[in-house]
Amino acid sequence: MLQQFSYDLAHLIGATVLMAGFGMLYQRRIFAVLNTFAFQAFALAAAAAWQAHVQHAPHLYATAAIALVFKALLVPFALHWLVERLGIHRTVETALSIGWTMIVGVALVALSILLVLPVTAKAAALTRESLALAMSVVLLGMLMMITRRNAVTQVVGFMALENGLILAAVSAKGMPLVVEISIAFSVLVAMTLFGIFFFRIRERFDTLDLHYLETYRGDRS
Repeated sequence: MLQQFSYDLAHLIGATVLMAGFGMLYQRRIFAVLNTFAFQAFALAAAAAWQAHVQHAPHLYATAAIALVFKALLVPFALHWLVERLGIHRTVETALSIGWTMIVGVALVALSILLVLPVTAKAAALTRESLALAMSVVLLGMLMMITRRNAVTQVVGFMALENGLILAAVSAKGMPLVVEISIAFSVLVAMTLFGIFFFRIRERFDTLDLHYLETYRGDRS
């Protein structure tokens, strides 16, 4: 009974991370995207903490803490500040309509299941399903990077993709502490570089919409 509860709760948390990925695809406002990303990171932290308990792996609590502090709190706060500081247009421009984006997202989830489950046939049921969910989160992050024209939302898509990779790692055998520390350091470096990058683009082109940047490049050529 206890084992079944552990399985159900881990599955529920993983599904919550996935649904947050769909939530980011559905949003049309930058702040709503950032808030949904923070919720996804919080669910990721919960998934890592629960896996630490189930696997009796204390080092995964460090993964949960890093995801909570950096990805659920610091990163969304920093991106909120950048949006306010740069006066970025709050509406997210999309390459596809929301409806078509959601349909493609569902197709990617089905593809993840078809790819992951046969490959992991000999693994435990929880591991198989968790890896399928993680692969789905990765693909949804890639889809967000492709279909969103604003640079800020593309950064969020990149970090959502990384959330899927972390979910896959903690669902299998966990990660060494050095990997967790390197992830936190890479997130900080990436946020610093992205911030400088945003300021330079905003100063030069007065926009962060990639559609207008491509138009400008065409005019220059």
